[in-house]
Amino acid sequence: MKLIRNAMLAVTAVFASFLAGAASAEVSTVAVSGYDVVSYHSGTPVRGSGNNVVSYNGVTYLFATEENKNAFSADPAKYAPAYGGYCAYGAAVGKKFFSDPEVWKIVDGTLYLNLSDDVSKVWHRDIPGNISKADANWKTIADVAPGDL
Repeated sequence: MKLIRNAMLAVTAVFASFLAGAASAEVSTVAVSGYDVVSYHSGTPVRGSGNNVVSYNGVTYLFATEENKNAFSADPAKYAPAYGGYCAYGAAVGKKFFSDPEVWKIVDGTLYLNLSDDVSKVWHRDIPGNISKADANWKTIADVAPGDL
């Protein structure tokens, strides 16, 4: 009986230390559903792989090649999507909508993503105006949870 009790205490201690380690581990979101953000700039976005990973601003970016990983590492602000990867039109109206990584546009070297093809059509009606609104809104919504907007 004493052996069983000691074994249970040991298992409990191991489990508790695992939970403590898990609680202190950094949790990261994978950016752009795992698409290689550098590849958008070539005109053909592709999925990245777990072999080429960079963490930037608490987000994990995956890259298809080591060259793309290195390009991002050298200048992450150049390649990271606008508005943290949230929908560009959503930011223009003061919201944070998730985006579809296959609905995108590069404008003046910046990657913009949108929620859907239909939303992208609305955003395309006035890209400069929508970017201006989104840039202004982003200053106040960047650190607000999507559900709180």
